[in-house]
Amino acid sequence: MIILITGSSHTGKTLLAQRLLEKYKYPYLSIDHLKMGLIRSNQTSLTVYDDELLTEYLWAIVKEIIKTNIENNQNLIVEGCYIPFDYKNYFNDEYFQHIKYTCLIFSSNYINNHYDDILKYGNVIENRLNNECPKNILLEENRSNLLECKRNNCKYILIDDIYNINFDF
Repeated sequence: MIILITGSSHTGKTLLAQRLLEKYKYPYLSIDHLKMGLIRSNQTSLTVYDDELLTEYLWAIVKEIIKTNIENNQNLIVEGCYIPFDYKNYFNDEYFQHIKYTCLIFSSNYINNHYDDILKYGNVIENRLNNECPKNILLEENRSNLLECKRNNCKYILIDDIYNINFDF
């Protein structure tokens, strides 16, 4: 099984991947780690600020990693914000039946009522060099992600009141 976890910054993608790794013993791939490896090794001229271009660039690699894992009957958790909402279009039914997807989304209510907690727990798994996450950007990214999930018929988990990271696949 391939588990894809996406969402905007600070929604808990890495924490969920870590919990699933512990529960199922599946390895996981952080797309952010792949991104930083490619940038730091000068394998790309893209920078951390080129989000749209990075999605296209990284997804071209990640989708082939996913296919290879499926072909080899291996499990993998892939997490990161660089998974396109039209991810289904990149796989035929033979591959798609092995993929579980979810997008973690904070509601506006959750962001407004728990913004300090969102920042406080931003380093719970990763030691972010920059833990800044302006509230207005967080609100817009999560609103946009919810609309894209609905438009593309993607599974999502709306975090509205209590943050419960014990999601199951």
